[in-house]
Amino acid sequence: MSNDTVGRTLLVALLLCGICSVLVSVAAVGLRPQQERNRILEVRRNILRAAGFGSELAAGQPVKELFKHIEVKLVDLKTGKYVDRDPADYSERAAAEDPKRSIALTPAQDKAGIKRRAKLAPVYLVKQDGKLQRIILPVYGKGLWSTMYGFLALEPDTITVANLIFYEDAETPGLGGEIENPKWQAKWHGKQWMDADGQPKLDVIKGAVDPDNPRAKYQIDGLSGATLTSRGVENLMRFWAGENGFGPYLARLRSGAADAAPRS
Repeated sequence: MSNDTVGRTLLVALLLCGICSVLVSVAAVGLRPQQERNRILEVRRNILRAAGFGSELAAGQPVKELFKHIEVKLVDLKTGKYVDRDPADYSERAAAEDPKRSIALTPAQDKAGIKRRAKLAPVYLVKQDGKLQRIILPVYGKGLWSTMYGFLALEPDTITVANLIFYEDAETPGLGGEIENPKWQAKWHGKQWMDADGQPKLDVIKGAVDPDNPRAKYQIDGLSGATLTSRGVENLMRFWAGENGFGPYLARLRSGAADAAPRS
């Protein structure tokens, strides 16, 4: 009599499925700490690129050593003041999903299309000989298909863009996905995302910027064939430059307020 009955076949299949499920679960749990370390490492790489350490990274200098040049602070976005809390274990994304640690944005406020904004946000400061050299801000907002995440580096005047890195999105490759193209990101260097009074001014225009236009310093070339993604970039920049974003913090930096200066 054959042992290849339907019942035995199903039993073997179920046992194999169970064993495989257990192995996959064990592997996932075991690899989670390494995955988290890799995620943090990649975030730090992007912060360092925004901070101007791209050539050092390319030369193979360790991320851990380079990141010693970065001072990380947490800012209360409402007041613009630093908060006395260790930023090492803080996740802005997790905080934005927690009603107790975030605020709901009205449609009029929510230019970036993010619905909720964490009450606290990290800022990354580059100093040399005690003097502030660059300010790196995490910025994000909705594009056509996804939330676009980036780091914006500013000169000490808080107005002039030093660098921009978009590092995570799901926009259309070759179109909206060009926000990750280094050639397009390089166009941001030297642009001004707000005026001298701290009012958001940056426009991502259709076509190429005319250098003779008096507003050229506030304008960036649009992405060909990606109008909605370009508009999303413009909207998120205006949001984070404004009163519901980093506006109060940057205003305090410009005014030289003592409690907005990095503590040594």
